[in-house]
Amino acid sequence: MRKQAIVVGLGQFGMALARSLAQKGVEVLAVDRREERVREAAQLAAEAVAFDATDERELSRTSPERRDLCIVAIGDESRDASIICTALFRQMGAPRIVARATDPLQERILRLVGAHEVVNPEQAFGERLAARLLYTGVIDEIPLGKDLAITELELPKAFAGRTLVELQLPRRYGVTVIAVRREGVEDVIVPKPDEPLRAGDILVVVAHRDAVAKLMERV
Repeated sequence: MRKQAIVVGLGQFGMALARSLAQKGVEVLAVDRREERVREAAQLAAEAVAFDATDERELSRTSPERRDLCIVAIGDESRDASIICTALFRQMGAPRIVARATDPLQERILRLVGAHEVVNPEQAFGERLAARLLYTGVIDEIPLGKDLAITELELPKAFAGRTLVELQLPRRYGVTVIAVRREGVEDVIVPKPDEPLRAGDILVVVAHRDAVAKLMERV
C-alpha cells in the first residue's frame, strides 16, 4: 500500500518536498490557500486543494489521522497559521507531524503544540553549505546528532593508492570511512581495509564536525 502524506504550504520548500515525495511513490495531498500554487502542485501531487489550513472543518476533511505523514511547510509569511495547523493536526490524531520553523522560538512553540519533529531547512542548508565553501573537496555534510556528521569528500590526492590500514584515519584524524562511491560503480562500496583507494573515489565518512576540517587542512 502506498504511503500517504499531506503537505500544507506550497512555497519553494513545500513544493520541492511535495514533488520529491511524489517521485518516491508517496500519495501526496498538497494544500495551500493560494490557487496558483495549488494549480502548480496539481501537476505532481495525487491531489491538490486550496483552503486555509487554520479552518478546522476544512482541515479535518483531509483525514490527517489516516495519513502516514502530515507536513506543515508554511513559511515566514504566516507563523500563526503554522502553529495553528500543527496544533489542529495533533488534535485530529495525525500519527506523525513534521513542522517547519525559521527560528528557535517558533521551534519551541511548534513542539509544545504537538509537532513530532521540527525542521529548519534554511539553517540546515547553511550549515551544510559552509563546509563546502570552506574546504575544497567536501561535497556534502549531513548532521548526525549534535556533534557528529556524515560527510562526503573527494579522496585527497595523497591518499590515492593507499589502503585504509595504511592511512589509519580513525587514529590519526578521528575519521571513520563507512563507504566509497566510485566512478563506474552504481552502488556504494563497503571498503576493504587492505584494498587500495583510487583517484576519483568519493569517501563517505563519519566524524566529529571539526575532525574532517582538520583532515582537509593537513592533507
